[in-house]
Amino acid sequence: MDRIAAWLWRYRGRVFAGFLALVVVDGATLIIPLVIRDAIDGLTAGKADLVRYGLWILGLALVALVFRFAWRLLLIGTARQIERELRAKLYDHLLFMPASFYNETRTGDLMAHATNDIEAVTRACGFGLITIIDPLVMIPVSLGIMLSIDPRMTLYAAIPLPILTVVMLTFGRVIHRRFERVQEAFSAVMEKVRENVSGVRVLKSFAQEPGSEVDFAKTNQHLVDENMSLVRVHGVFHPLIELLGGATLAIILWIGGSSVIRGQVSLGNFVAFAQYLSMLIWPMIAVGQAVSLLQRGSASLARINALLSVTADIAEPERPQPLRGASIEVRGLTFVYPNAEDRTGVPALSEIDLDIPEGTTLGIVGLTGSGKSTLAHLIPRVFDPPPGTVRIGGIDVRDASLAELRSSIGLVPQDPFLFSATIAENIAFGRPSAARDEIERAARLAGIHDEILAFPGGYETRIGERGLSLSGGQKQRVAIARALLSNPRIVVFDDPLSAVDAEREEVILANLRQFFRGRTCVLIAHRISAVKDADRIVVLDKGRIVEKGRHEELVGQGGIYARVWALQQAERRVEGT
Repeated sequence: MDRIAAWLWRYRGRVFAGFLALVVVDGATLIIPLVIRDAIDGLTAGKADLVRYGLWILGLALVALVFRFAWRLLLIGTARQIERELRAKLYDHLLFMPASFYNETRTGDLMAHATNDIEAVTRACGFGLITIIDPLVMIPVSLGIMLSIDPRMTLYAAIPLPILTVVMLTFGRVIHRRFERVQEAFSAVMEKVRENVSGVRVLKSFAQEPGSEVDFAKTNQHLVDENMSLVRVHGVFHPLIELLGGATLAIILWIGGSSVIRGQVSLGNFVAFAQYLSMLIWPMIAVGQAVSLLQRGSASLARINALLSVTADIAEPERPQPLRGASIEVRGLTFVYPNAEDRTGVPALSEIDLDIPEGTTLGIVGLTGSGKSTLAHLIPRVFDPPPGTVRIGGIDVRDASLAELRSSIGLVPQDPFLFSATIAENIAFGRPSAARDEIERAARLAGIHDEILAFPGGYETRIGERGLSLSGGQKQRVAIARALLSNPRIVVFDDPLSAVDAEREEVILANLRQFFRGRTCVLIAHRISAVKDADRIVVLDKGRIVEKGRHEELVGQGGIYARVWALQQAERRVEGT
């Protein structure tokens, strides 16, 4: 509860104003039974001014109308403001979490936090707050007026209050625990849906739709079971409170009716007392609803706070140093992925030493799993290298500003991510203000311009989620164009032409060599033809550098490089026949 109170305190001005408006509404509502009492007693005495009493009730109703609008605007509006701020805070936090965080966190959990959990907090801060404030006014004032009418009947009316307190405390703890389990089950369903929708082509290609349905049915049934567990608690909780209220009303009708018949209480006072009792029963029920809403909100906010408390292991340095050049130095780099027990604990890279002078191109080749992509991602700190092992322009990458470091590096991964936007917007992602001719120039260098023009909408063609409407090679070339447009000082290409045929690759590489001039380039490729013109080439095997030199030297050494080169040349000859 204290977590929700902390958020409400940030908007204490609006909450206090809403509280005052709610008090005015309650005050007007509490006066109306007194007016009705006087009208009934006047009628009984044969001297009631019905017009005056009618105008009083109408005036009080108008006051309640105006101030009810005010408190809804202030209190529910505050809840929506908290929702907006909490959602923005969660989104900003997720933006700055490193890649390792997403390797260990299910997307379904994050989606549940951003939807169900935030909605539960919003309801707690809005309707939960209102249903707590309302009884604070209605219960004591109603009891006070009821005491002034008939202390004996009031005593009977107060009997359920201790029982109600025990019921709320007991059920509140149960609701909190069960709602947490419901949210965890909802996260599992969200993750299962996301995974199956993303991998729907694999499901279809292996005809596993029936198996997927069975698997999802189990996860979905678990969510239903957890929800039903919570529903059973509510199924007892709310009727029990209503039962206590109904029993009290029945007792008061019996005792109060007898008092009216004996002439101990006037008919007007009895009617007013019954109305106040009805007003007292509703806040008691509202307190039960408030407990449920606040417990749900508290459980959800605890889940959100647990996520927000996760700190990024890739942090901005306290005193960032500016990059003074574009040379790359790697010294004694040994890297093990976080949570290495999930990766057998074997270092992805071991004792890597490299010197890449500014303006030169380094080619990297190696078999699958040799550590090429790991090295590519350590340079811009997608993963954090050990201190002092990777330097750019003589500055440890851990001491450079993340914004400057990453804006200086154009990284193109083997499996690029494209947004559900137009082709032009995807290319200009790093430079949204880029002119159309700049976008087209980058596309020409990447060898995709003519194919873009062949689309019905040209550069304004929307490519769908993750670039669904593009082939693998087209997506890679759009990603290359995006990197080229950002005009980086350092280019890191992680096999970005793996889905492009060899003939087209040669054309694109010829274009890119013009762009590479004066820039530091790290070119990773599985085809040796892509790196053979590099200033220097290294061969990785099981995370270690096993060969280094220029193309001709490596071919002459007769090692891994030479064998791969011979095999690829033989493949090209076969394809050419």
